Order: sequence, then C-alpha cells, then structure tokens
Amino acid sequence: MTQTPTQQPQARAEFKIPASHPMVMVLGSGDALLRVIEEAFPAADIHVRGNQISATGERAEVALIQRLFDQMMLVLRTGQPMTEDAVERSIAMLRANGNGKGANGEAVTETPADVLTQNILSNRGRTIRPKTLNQKRYVDAIDKNTVVFGIGPAGTGKTYLAMAKAVQALQSKQVDRIILTRPAVEAGERLGFLPGTLFDKIDPYLRPLYDALHDMLDPETIPRLMAAGTIEVAPLAYMRGRTLNSAFVVLDEAQNTSTEQMKMFLTRLGFDSKIVITGDVTQVDLPNGTKSGLRQVQDILGDVPDIHFSRLTSEDVVRHKLVGRIVDAYEQYDSRIEQSRNEQQGRGGATGK
Repeated sequence: MTQTPTQQPQARAEFKIPASHPMVMVLGSGDALLRVIEEAFPAADIHVRGNQISATGERAEVALIQRLFDQMMLVLRTGQPMTEDAVERSIAMLRANGNGKGANGEAVTETPADVLTQNILSNRGRTIRPKTLNQKRYVDAIDKNTVVFGIGPAGTGKTYLAMAKAVQALQSKQVDRIILTRPAVEAGERLGFLPGTLFDKIDPYLRPLYDALHDMLDPETIPRLMAAGTIEVAPLAYMRGRTLNSAFVVLDEAQNTSTEQMKMFLTRLGFDSKIVITGDVTQVDLPNGTKSGLRQVQDILGDVPDIHFSRLTSEDVVRHKLVGRIVDAYEQYDSRIEQSRNEQQGRGGATGK
C-alpha cells in the first residue's frame, strides 16, 4: 500500500507594521520586496491589508516569514532602506540560521540585522557595510587579529572591505598610514612592451586599488595623502627590506605571489600594524612550475595564533547575480576535469601493473 506523505500542520501569523514605517518601505516600490518574499516562500499565502500582514502555510515557513519581517523592522529602524538584494540575503541567512550551519559548515548565531546594520565607513552619503554573513565575519576577524587572509572568488568584496577597514583605521588614528600592494606578475613579459616609465607600466595593475580609494575618500584629498606618504600604493617588490610600523597593509591578488614573496611580505610586519592578504586560489597567473604562496601559506600558518583565515564562497558574491553562477559553473567544471584526470591516472596505473 502506498503511503501519502504526512502534511505538516498549517499555521497562521499576523503582524502589524508600525505607523512610523510607511508600507512602501516594507513592501518596496511597486511591491518589489513583497514579490521577492512571495517567490522565496511559494507554499505560503501572504496577504496585506492596510498595515497588517498575514502569512498562512507550514508552521516552519510561517515562523521564518515572521522572523524575516521582524529583522526587516530592525534594519528599517536604523534608517537604512531595505533592497531586493538585502531581502534575498536576509532570507538565505535566516534559513542557514534555522539549520544552525553556514555555507562553510560553521555554527550560525548572527541575525540578518546584525550583518546589514554594521557600518564600516561613510563617505559622500554612501555607506560601506558587509552584505553577507561571511563578509561580516571577515570584517570582525580584521578587528580581532593582526594578520587576516581573505580567500574567495572574484566579487566577494574581500579587497574592497579590507580597504574600507584600512581607511577606517586611518581616520580613527589606529594607524599612521595605509599601504596597498599587489604583485605585478600578471604582466609577465608584456610589462617591458608597455609604453612609458616603470611607474606608467605598473600603474594599470594597481588601478583597481586607486578606484576603490576614490569610493572611500574625497578624490581631492587622495593626492595630498599620497604625496605625504600617508597612503602608499606600490608593487609588492617595493616592500622588500622594509619594516612596516603603525601601518594597515593590504596585499591584493596574493595568489600570484611565490612562496618566497609571501614569506618576505609577512616578515615586513612591524609594531602596531595590521596586515590583510586577499586572493583567489583558483585564479593563479604564475608561470608553470611556480607554487602559489597563498596556497602554501594555509598549510604553514593555519594554526598560528593571531592569524586568521576567512573563506568566502560564491554565496558571498555581491556583484551581479550571474557572477555567482559563473563562479559555481567554473568550480563544477574544474571538479569534473580533476575527477576525469584522476580516473585516467587510475586506469593507467592499473594497466602498468
């Protein structure tokens, strides 16, 4: 006899939106936020009448919807608007909270409001803040540790947030200067063919760091700060032989450092300084045979106190949604290629015997 699945008991919840929050802030322009919620909970019936919202459906889903609106109210009370992206990320965080596990298998205790209301830096009416749970933990790790590695795919905000923390530290006088550096290895032999001086040739590889600075500081102050040495943007090779005291140092594109360069850079650490190293171990541009210092350092320093490794995933991509899907597709492709290679090697070994 075929058994029909047991239906979970239906539940209903009602919540009243305070008069201080116009419904357009809660539901979005043209009910855009409401549509995001309805698409995320297709089995639940959500109705709005005046400033009353009701939800009917499975008990767990209704409870989740109620928690979502509670979190939205907490965010709105800070004066920060809710966006479609913020609602989607809040739902993902609440579901992870319900499972007790995050994307990396760690215990989840933070709420969406904890993440979305953590301001790092404000400039010209724009506020920089983490948008995902892993981003918040990355930012918190920078506060708590002297050396932090931010490892993850493109678009996860690892460099941008590190630079925002650097500017915050400078403005609060925790450090006297900011040093931003990248290896120029991507240029390879092409560097010599670029026109201009050595600085002109290297400048394109440092341009993303300048662009981020312009988001975080008034553009007219940047040349003055750079002329005074308060902000320095330089290739990694310029770090050799220096001791970096009272500085916030960010090394970007660290997957393109050799093992020797990584050791050299880490030993530049001086007193009252902080180092953040960012990179994507899946995008190494080093010549064949050269081992990535970022890949190796995880095995060497993984258990050293005051050094933290933050790992971000495709779920933390804060660019266009398609970027996250592209990252996932490439990871799946690489996994298939690796599996196929291992199977071929296994068959070759068996034949050799």
